[in-house]
Amino acid sequence: MSVKGAALGGRRIGESSARAIFDELYKRVGFVPSERRDGSDGQKQVIECDKRFIIVAGGDQSGKSMLASKVLLKRQFMDEGGLEGEEPLLYWLIAADYNRTRREFEYIASDFGQLGMLAHVSPNVDPGYILLKDGTRIETKSAKDPRTIAMYAPNGIIGCEASQLDLETYERIQVRLAPKRGWFFGSGSFESSLGWYPALHAAWKYGDEDRQSFSIATWTNSALFPGGRRDPEIVRQEREQSDQFFMERIAGKPMPPRGLVFDEFRPDLHVRPLKWIPKEPVYLWVDPGYSGAHAVMAVQIYGGQVRVFDEIYEIGKTTSDVIDIVKNPVERPWHVDVKFGVIDVAGYQHQAMAAPAEVWLKEYPLYMSSNKVRINEGIERMKTFLKVDPVTGMPKIVFDHKCKGALSEFGAGPNPHDHQTRAYRWKMDREGNVVGDIPEDRNNHAVKACIYGLVDRFGFSTSPRGSKILVKRW
Repeated sequence: MSVKGAALGGRRIGESSARAIFDELYKRVGFVPSERRDGSDGQKQVIECDKRFIIVAGGDQSGKSMLASKVLLKRQFMDEGGLEGEEPLLYWLIAADYNRTRREFEYIASDFGQLGMLAHVSPNVDPGYILLKDGTRIETKSAKDPRTIAMYAPNGIIGCEASQLDLETYERIQVRLAPKRGWFFGSGSFESSLGWYPALHAAWKYGDEDRQSFSIATWTNSALFPGGRRDPEIVRQEREQSDQFFMERIAGKPMPPRGLVFDEFRPDLHVRPLKWIPKEPVYLWVDPGYSGAHAVMAVQIYGGQVRVFDEIYEIGKTTSDVIDIVKNPVERPWHVDVKFGVIDVAGYQHQAMAAPAEVWLKEYPLYMSSNKVRINEGIERMKTFLKVDPVTGMPKIVFDHKCKGALSEFGAGPNPHDHQTRAYRWKMDREGNVVGDIPEDRNNHAVKACIYGLVDRFGFSTSPRGSKILVKRW
């Protein structure tokens, strides 16, 4: 690993032992990274990781903000650029709002000030910037204003309290990093174990060539908790707090919903920014409902991949109401390309009113096909599409981040109506063990709509010999 020559304390540091260089840097700013302790990662392991994408889940008071500042300090000396005659380096601090960048901003300004590299610091963070003597610029960005992250290409981005960023912001970050092959470092505490951040943390746990996740527990801060995992204060927290709170906010480890029907679903693989492709056929896959969600999934099939690019996920709406939403030319301009429809077989039943399929035919008009799909057959069909193709490295079905109803059912986000955890799960006993082989028949409206469409378009998958197929329909 090479480190560019950089001005430091009035002298030049050349190509020598990189570790010794960074040890010297941290010594000058008074930073001693924590070590791995009692089954938890330490700050030292994170700092020594040179992968391009890193996310850290930290317990409260584990030093997450300080660690983020030290990662940027190291990367500033590693990144190409910033020397005489070269383009200055650009870094961003991004948070859900400007105020959440404050702690990292102050640590970074202090570090470069102690190293004699600071040229100017803005008095505020909303927005704010730090300018170094070599031209390096570090700017704050707010996810509340997407325009702030719509220009330029930074060399690296720090996600401050990254678990509070939404998936759409993370996707914008990826786009902005692409031109310069920039790096991303996100740190934060789990607010819950749902969403893109916990899912990525789990997916990156064992790392690959350019991604890695870490968990730094509160007890690794030996200055505050000298007893480590068995420190009396840590033991008290474990005794008095719920298991979920302790694991998420103290141990820095997610506790995702147990018993997910589709535990293969990963936001980093199955969620992509998708756009309607005009003049290409649009499929509407429908699971009608009223007290439960009425799910309509807008789908295009492109290059052999099923792309669910939009959804209607409404409660308390009639079929006519939902059709009006679909036909809105401003919100859903894609409706002009709708060519095919699939609906649950129950959509042809009369329950003191016109059958939903008949309403679609009369008011849209769109003929809805329908097939009887048994539970396990439908689940197996979906699983085959969630599976990653070994050749392309991509799954056969992907969802846009706008499909919040579908994401909530897969366990990748909260329910869009009440913001609670409402994932599609197997039946569980009090100890959290799966009971039987039939999932709970709830929180599955978008999933069922997609299954109906997949079966209609591609047929059933071949069931393994001897597998049990349930006759009961949803």
